Amino acid sequence: MKRALLITLNEVRLYLQDKGDLAFSLLLPIVTFALIYGAFGGQTLFKATASVVNEDNGIYSTQLIEQLDKVNGINIELITLAQAMDKLDKSDLLLVLDIPAGFSATLATGGKAQLVFLQRGNGGQEGQILASIIRGIAEEMNTAFRVNSQVKSNLLGTGITEDRIDVTVSQLLEDERQKPALGVTEEVVGGIGDIVNQYLPGIVTMYVLFALTMSAQVIVEERRKGTLERLLTTRLSAGELFFGKYLAAIARGFVQTLILFTLSYAVFQMFTPITFLESLFIVLVFTAAASALGLIIASIARTADAANWIGVVFTMFMVMLGGTFFQVEPGSILYTLGRVSINTYANEALRTVIAEGGSLGDTMVPLGIFVGVAVIALIISRLLFKAVPGGK
Repeated sequence: MKRALLITLNEVRLYLQDKGDLAFSLLLPIVTFALIYGAFGGQTLFKATASVVNEDNGIYSTQLIEQLDKVNGINIELITLAQAMDKLDKSDLLLVLDIPAGFSATLATGGKAQLVFLQRGNGGQEGQILASIIRGIAEEMNTAFRVNSQVKSNLLGTGITEDRIDVTVSQLLEDERQKPALGVTEEVVGGIGDIVNQYLPGIVTMYVLFALTMSAQVIVEERRKGTLERLLTTRLSAGELFFGKYLAAIARGFVQTLILFTLSYAVFQMFTPITFLESLFIVLVFTAAASALGLIIASIARTADAANWIGVVFTMFMVMLGGTFFQVEPGSILYTLGRVSINTYANEALRTVIAEGGSLGDTMVPLGIFVGVAVIALIISRLLFKAVPGGK
């Protein structure tokens, strides 16, 4: 047992010293998660730049631009009409707001002014959203004009000056904007926490399998070079060599998981101390089962390339059926097929603990499956394990 542990410690030391292995095992999972988070877990706030041609430069055009600039996520870009037409022609812009000359004067005299949208095609999705926001601001201004006109009409002959009416109505409307009688709040569903909970378990289990593929590849290469045969010329037995390689594979996958979970805990605060330890235990048992399967690959493959391809196909099969990147509908054919993937049970167990507030007691079925897979796979791989081609 002691000699097997020495092999394990040596394998882990070599793993930590190999910059290529570390980059693949640690940096690649982090980059993968960052890309998925960027694609599906980004900001929910709409952000855009509104290009505006202000040919009026009057009080009401300025007011319109100021109101638009107050909208969260929108930046204002003032350009000339010539610049707008040039950018639209080159498709650098898809929609421009044109405030025509005389806009403010027309409104001041009680006339009906028009805003113009210069757009290429349908203006694009972003342009359509901007146009909708601008129409909303224009409608607010139009409501203010109607209220002001109605108040003046009702107070006609009372001796109250129009300037006082304008100031009072403007103040009341501003108060209403700040504290509306009917407010709207946003409740984000499927935000940062859900994205992390959904994808992190699958990414962790996927790269544990990839790491074990690399371990299988190393064992095959050592067999080809005669390294395993030379080890057996010492007092080390085949069983101790086999068990040392098995423990090394578990340690390798566990070290990778520990670093990823620690980073997730620091960045997203997704664990409590208890769930952190429970998640590590689940992954440790899962890694033990996956390592045993990895030894089967190492035992049957005759070349490093064969071990690599068998491992990649095996990993992707387990990942796709395990619901790593998408939710599998219960009762579907894919859901039924997914019951043969150990990733399915690992992902379910981790989400039970991390996202659903469960405990290890709620994951007894997955843990039992991992133990069963580990025992059966270890027996099979030990029967197949050979230090040299044709040897035992």
